[in-house]
Amino acid sequence: MQWTKLNEQTVYANRWFSVNLADVELPDGRHLDHFLIRLRPVAVATVVNEANEVLLLWRHRFITDSWGWELAAGVVEDGEDIAGAAARELEEETGWRPGPLRHLMSVEPSNGLTDARHHIYWADEGEYVGHPVDDFESDRREWVPLKLVPDMVARGEVPAANMAAALLLLHHLRLGQDARP
Repeated sequence: MQWTKLNEQTVYANRWFSVNLADVELPDGRHLDHFLIRLRPVAVATVVNEANEVLLLWRHRFITDSWGWELAAGVVEDGEDIAGAAARELEEETGWRPGPLRHLMSVEPSNGLTDARHHIYWADEGEYVGHPVDDFESDRREWVPLKLVPDMVARGEVPAANMAAALLLLHHLRLGQDARP
């Protein structure tokens, strides 16, 4: 069953997102008003070192009043390359400049409400360039063994679905068969 958007208007907008209201026709002909959020693309990045440790941020999210492990992330600025934005965010939030980035995955974290696309990258090397400029983004930054990731996700220590998916995929790619009991 496909819903048909007949009309959409902006209710509120700023430089990061807009809240829109759409007139949607359902397959049976009924109409409903549906709010949606239009967002800029989000670029995400991390580094996995030779010891199979992943660089993570421990941070508080005031919206959900929760703590959890995350990867460095932020919006892509106008005219900015997505991979370049991912590298910039990683350096600003962790103090680590990544080596060549590889695309890991792109996800739509909440496609029933928003058109947000998160583009996740990783590097297998990085260089520490100094204390993070945006150190207010996290309480701490740590190298966490990838082998711990499945249990961390299961315990709810990685609450963001996009981050959990990326970390589980990195776990699989780097540890594969070695991760099985």
